[in-house]
Amino acid sequence: MSEARPLHLRLPYLGLTLIGGSLGTAAREAISLAVSDVDGIPVAIFGINILGAFCLGLLLSALSRMGPDVGMRQKMRILIGTGFMGGFTTYSALAADAASLLGEGRVGAGLLYGLVTVVIGGLATWAGIALASARRRNASAGPSSPASTASPETPESLDEPISSPEPSSHEGGDDR
Repeated sequence: MSEARPLHLRLPYLGLTLIGGSLGTAAREAISLAVSDVDGIPVAIFGINILGAFCLGLLLSALSRMGPDVGMRQKMRILIGTGFMGGFTTYSALAADAASLLGEGRVGAGLLYGLVTVVIGGLATWAGIALASARRRNASAGPSSPASTASPETPESLDEPISSPEPSSHEGGDDR
């Protein structure tokens, strides 16, 4: 019996990434056309990268706290996380914009733009993770909340890391 292809080589998952990436890229382009630069600084790309970092942290943390990375959670991660957020955020434009500012002789603006985007993007990712954690804690704190009854898939501790298992050959049928 042959081994299953890795997830990133399976056609259905490539299709989810393609669909999500196309939609994310279209959303980024629409926003970047609608929001003008401010004093030559591409604030649209800055905002897109920060929003995308926050949303990705929120999404991945929420999905990981719901259970193993299989089935619908895995598909949502690939469609929205890898696809949409991958197409929406654009660190290549960040690099090009920073290089453009540096090339125009605006060294301080170029370095600050690149550094601030990366640092605030990291903080935004952390904030997304923190929000997902807080929402999960609040949902499980209520006595009548369905989340308060632990199921085998729900980790008892929100601080307990959940690993992403490699899909076995029987998951999802034969979608090679």
